[in-house]
Amino acid sequence: MKPERAFIAERAAAQHCPELLRRGPLPAELLKLFERAGERLAKSLTAALAPLLGEDAPRIDPTPARELRADELAEGCAKLGAHSLFAAGADEAPLLAVLDGQAVLRMVDRAFGGKGEAPVHLPERFPPSAELMIERLEGLAGQAIAAAFGGETALALRALRREGRLSELAAFSPDERLAVLQLEVREGARAPWPFTLALPLAALPALVGHQGRAAPARPAPRAADPAARPFAELPLPLSAVLVDMRVPLAAISALEPGCILPVAVARAVPLRIGASTIARGTVGAQDDRIAIKLTQIA
Repeated sequence: MKPERAFIAERAAAQHCPELLRRGPLPAELLKLFERAGERLAKSLTAALAPLLGEDAPRIDPTPARELRADELAEGCAKLGAHSLFAAGADEAPLLAVLDGQAVLRMVDRAFGGKGEAPVHLPERFPPSAELMIERLEGLAGQAIAAAFGGETALALRALRREGRLSELAAFSPDERLAVLQLEVREGARAPWPFTLALPLAALPALVGHQGRAAPARPAPRAADPAARPFAELPLPLSAVLVDMRVPLAAISALEPGCILPVAVARAVPLRIGASTIARGTVGAQDDRIAIKLTQIA
């Protein structure tokens, strides 16, 4: 049947620009870009680590990037190591860098004139002599990461905290999905040791320069000033844990006035508000009173 009148369009049909129709990068594509940045990082670390290894320049090879849960990463990083947490990029995404514990101790041994030997069985914690080496390694690693992932300008990277064990760092929730990149560092004939990077998978697009359509700018939230009312007058109980010891029940039941309990004060005394550790310090004296000198702010 032929219509008796012609139809006229009321308005133009909607047309979407290519930017709106373009899909975001897939996880596999992002991991490939992560690997390419790892190749640049390997070159930067080779030059940075060479003076500390005491031999010819090391060989550093990136392995394929992987997607892991945070608890799976923790299983592979259960040993002693230099675990450094950074805030990366404008969004300050958590970025974890892990240096092998035995490799760190070998560098410490060389720094003190040794042959670069480390114990077969790692200690529970790094000795105080290793702290300066770990701080130096953290700085070198941070510079290499910022250069490798920054493109034309260096990536904004800020060191947050570091621990000898990943479980004490609490960098990610156990079920968080992470992008993990591991570099294998070879020193001559020694077995290779790992240098590991990990960050939330959701933060990977910004790190590898694949942000997509920019979000509208929002005004920065105003940070609360702890020195202003009403916060300034809020009392908080601050406790310093000088001694944390375990005593058998039989010994406790036999306590009486005059008993002497030998105690060892920890080198790094935690300062706590409730269950949260806000700082660490060393015990000393000032004006004939026991005092704590702060060495680290959480």
